[in-house]
Amino acid sequence: MASAAIFSSLRRRRSPSLEAFLAPVDLSGVALVQTLASISTEVVSCFTSVRFSFQRKNARSLIRKIEIFVVLFEFLVDSNWGSSRSRRRSSVSESTALLCLKELYLLLYRSKILVDYCAQSSKLWLLLQNPSISGYFHDLNQEISTLLDVLPVNDLGLSDDIREQVELLQRQSRKSRLYIDKNDESLRESFYSFLDGFENGEIPNSVDLRLFFVEKLGIRDSKSCRTEIEFLEEQIVNHDGDLEPTGSVINGFVAITRYCRFLLFGFEEDGLEWRIENPKKPRKGFVAQEIGDTFITVPKDFVCPISLDLMTDPVIISTGQTYDRSSIARWIEEGHCTCPKTGQMLMDSRIVPNRALKNLIVQWCTASGISYESEFTDSSNESFASALPTKAAVEANKATVSILIKYLADGSEAAQTVAAREIRLLAKTGKENRAYIAEAGAIPHLCRLLKSENAIAQENSVTAMLNLSIYEKNKSRIMEEGDCLESIVSVLVSGLTVEAQENAAATLFSLSAVHEYKKQIAVVDQCVEALALLLQNGTPRGKKDAVTALYNLSTHPDNCSRMIEGGGVSSLVGALKNEGVAEEAAGALALLVRQSLGAEAIGKEDSAVAGLMGMMRCGTPRGKENAVAALLELCRSGGAAVAEKVLRAPAIAGLLQTLLFTGTKRARRKAASLARVFQRRENAAMRSGVYGFVGNSNGNRDGSFTTDVSVPISISISVPVL
Repeated sequence: MASAAIFSSLRRRRSPSLEAFLAPVDLSGVALVQTLASISTEVVSCFTSVRFSFQRKNARSLIRKIEIFVVLFEFLVDSNWGSSRSRRRSSVSESTALLCLKELYLLLYRSKILVDYCAQSSKLWLLLQNPSISGYFHDLNQEISTLLDVLPVNDLGLSDDIREQVELLQRQSRKSRLYIDKNDESLRESFYSFLDGFENGEIPNSVDLRLFFVEKLGIRDSKSCRTEIEFLEEQIVNHDGDLEPTGSVINGFVAITRYCRFLLFGFEEDGLEWRIENPKKPRKGFVAQEIGDTFITVPKDFVCPISLDLMTDPVIISTGQTYDRSSIARWIEEGHCTCPKTGQMLMDSRIVPNRALKNLIVQWCTASGISYESEFTDSSNESFASALPTKAAVEANKATVSILIKYLADGSEAAQTVAAREIRLLAKTGKENRAYIAEAGAIPHLCRLLKSENAIAQENSVTAMLNLSIYEKNKSRIMEEGDCLESIVSVLVSGLTVEAQENAAATLFSLSAVHEYKKQIAVVDQCVEALALLLQNGTPRGKKDAVTALYNLSTHPDNCSRMIEGGGVSSLVGALKNEGVAEEAAGALALLVRQSLGAEAIGKEDSAVAGLMGMMRCGTPRGKENAVAALLELCRSGGAAVAEKVLRAPAIAGLLQTLLFTGTKRARRKAASLARVFQRRENAAMRSGVYGFVGNSNGNRDGSFTTDVSVPISISISVPVL
């Protein structure tokens, strides 16, 4: 598979491997011909016995040509060509021969990549690329012909029989023409005819599909079919728009192949692990897990300067620095207008994919034995989704869904698990998929699987529910389905895997986007308690899911008491110390504190004020905005004791002054309002005879505060409010 990726990149003028482009400048004479003999022998020995699914004639022809090169190079090695003792020819002919041999090195290397590509690639992909790949073979034949025309054969001291073989190869190469196998082309046209059938709303005959996939292509089981699907999906992601046929068309072929997988092979076991030994142990992503297990050091150029993790979707910003897409996008969204690494001002917020670096990261992962899976990064899903579905893809997916739901309803435990997984994957991209999956009646069956004792079945069903809930109309379908909401909360409370619990929280977050559902969700028994517990003890992703769900629930005024009773307020205050979720936690607290009941509860939390102060000091722009808003509402609604606690907080004046000049528009407005509270309190203290700022014990510092801070605060109040 790695060679296939290298060849694909080579044809698109990328640089995955230096050997494919650079002649061996450090080799000459005997060492060079020994290297050529080794490479050509390797190609012949590795691929002579391979049964090629496609490009059979082209591949065999190329291998036979390389066999003649093996004979040539072995003779040159035996005759010690290139050594000082054998140099009896002119310097011009020797220089020409040396140059030709170095070019042959490149040609052999590219030949090896092409033949390996044909041996390892997906059958369907080779079929779709049949004319193009035939062209690549023809290009190599033309280059062989050119090199043999230039090679000074008569000056190499060859024996008569070897010279005759080389000259015969030279004549054959001159006569070579582009060859496209008619049978392969006929199969390719048949594949397109299936696409046309679905495009016209006609499902192809199952007998024709079986003849094509099983008899003609030799795809004889579910596992092979799944491998074909995954390979085609990888091409959509990896080629990033530079693809023929287009991503949308290949998306249609993926949908047809998925339909045939279940139509022809049903739900036979295909190596899918549908049971897990330790469901409560979090399962890390493929790359992260393997790096952790083998203690591989990631090259520093592959690490994002912001997240310090291996980059999965590297992009370049206007300063020329490279970051992971998700990290730099978040940085820009938070209002930063400088480069995180250099501090330079950003000319604009555009980001450009760094495809060369991504290719190198993929190669490094391959060389290090690390699986660079598509599900490791969301960007790959976005790339796949960007291939807009054609009518053929939609119709094929609809046909697939009808089969999946049938097995979801009446199949065995293993079949239901596979069906739930496939629905989960189909619902991952495209609102069309999400719409007709729900319309076909999947939600009641998925709801039933939420109570399954099979951990993988439960995880797949709740994740499918999450993906379906993204489509707005499906939210009402889920909420109106019997005890579906209660079942989702049950998975959140006592799900069989960590991932199931996290995805249940994410589903609640998605459903709570509808205002009238917020209260309905919050009153479900143990819902707020389980979210609070996940926020306290979950994985980083679990905490993110929990805090966003709690934030949404906090936007409904009737949920304030439930948030307090269920421990939501306490967990949100504790989350202020966690950089990954502090911003959302501060936002939720800023909402809850608007009610006197919420302000009182937050004020009773010992670390609330200190946590919000810390957010004002070190948080994101939005986090600082939420923190100062929460502190302002605490002073207004939390009572005198809570206001006293806020206004006595160390360094609050300095933080406010900084925020007045550097914060967002809303943050400056809130800071100005809180500064007025400061001034009113200070004026009241002066009228009562207590001069200075309450909370400073040192007399000089009191005076300094009054002199240095009160004036700029009063000036700044009028500026940001304009």
